[in-house]
Amino acid sequence: MPQSIKLSDELLQEAGKYAAVYSRSIPKQIEYWSRIGRIVEENPDLSYDFIKEILLAKTESENGKLTKYIFD
Repeated sequence: MPQSIKLSDELLQEAGKYAAVYSRSIPKQIEYWSRIGRIVEENPDLSYDFIKEILLAKTESENGKLTKYIFD
């Protein structure tokens, strides 16, 4: 259920900058940061780049865009 919350002007301005770069709305940018932050807290040993690659692979898998890996 959607809910209104108060956020600082500073956070909204920062989110707006990143949202413009990544073609997201400000709320979607904040949701993205929240998701990444939660994953990082649950997996402190993983790097941000590794987490992004996992999320990309998960999306590709869900959309059936996988390629077979051949071990040498």
